[in-house]
Amino acid sequence: MTRLLSFLVCLALHLQGVSSWSVPSSRRSLLKQSSSSSSGQQQQQQRPLRSLSILNNAAAATGIPAPEDAAVTTEESSTEAVEVSPKLSKKERLQKQALKEGGIFTFNTKYGALNPYAIYYGVTSIFLGLFWFVALTGLQFFYFLTGGRVDKRKRMVNFVSQIWGETLMFLVRARPELVGKKELNEFYKKNEAAMFVANHNSWLDIPFVGGMIGWRNYKLVSKAELGRVPILGKAIKLGGHIMVDRSNRKSQIKTLRQGMDLLKNGIHLCTFPEGTRTKNGRLLPFKNGAFKMAHKVGAPIIPLSIVGSGEAMPYYWMFPFRTARGVGAKVIIHAPIASDDKTEEELAKQVR
Repeated sequence: MTRLLSFLVCLALHLQGVSSWSVPSSRRSLLKQSSSSSSGQQQQQQRPLRSLSILNNAAAATGIPAPEDAAVTTEESSTEAVEVSPKLSKKERLQKQALKEGGIFTFNTKYGALNPYAIYYGVTSIFLGLFWFVALTGLQFFYFLTGGRVDKRKRMVNFVSQIWGETLMFLVRARPELVGKKELNEFYKKNEAAMFVANHNSWLDIPFVGGMIGWRNYKLVSKAELGRVPILGKAIKLGGHIMVDRSNRKSQIKTLRQGMDLLKNGIHLCTFPEGTRTKNGRLLPFKNGAFKMAHKVGAPIIPLSIVGSGEAMPYYWMFPFRTARGVGAKVIIHAPIASDDKTEEELAKQVR
């Protein structure tokens, strides 16, 4: 009992802010403790270190554990529990998501995740790409010998590139469903060039669009960085496709003139007005270059909605991890939009 009363005296004196103490009667200390209970919490917050020191000393003298010790112990235990399960970084979350999506044989690399289907797709793509590269090299030598006077619009480059894309889509079962193909064939009968604009979800979008346009001469409007991609970059440069350096104003003006010239000469253009792939499936803001080209020459714009390519190949995968058919991939071809009676802003808004 004496030890308990001593502890209560220490606690009461601390709550009153006493710096030196003497032992009064137990009745007086209990009354003081009761009167100071309403302000004790505020004073403890103002002097937390002193509170901890005095009560620990009292606990040591009496042998009774201080309440604050228990609270600190609980808080430390909680902190240790949090440290055991640290928050995952964005990279770790994506790796975990890839493992969940791709199955038990999935593994991560510095270039993206892979599983058996992704490896099959990659090997098939590269194997076919070797023949594509040989054909492109042969055409490059042919254009050198003829001084570029033959096949000025580089139809043959488009032809061999189309063979690669069509063969790949067939072997890996990645050919999308085409919705609105009949209306597109009707448009082709007009012998009129159009600007195709599509949303951008993954690398699959390029062969999807190529397969949709078919065996016609068309040019991509792409960012300059694609010129560094093996084989594809060679096809883009040799085929007369348009590459724009978005950090260079002169390159942007040159791109605009090239695109207008191609449309005037009956060659279709295709671009992704978002400028990059979306990472969450939501449509990004449009760049106005495609709409400016079409508006300047009065060429119609044909919007394309690509569905499912991002599900087959999210941006954190090196290659598609499942077939496009398995996710119901499709390319929806919308009705042409006339550009000669609208402003560039109106065109972009209607397409969106």
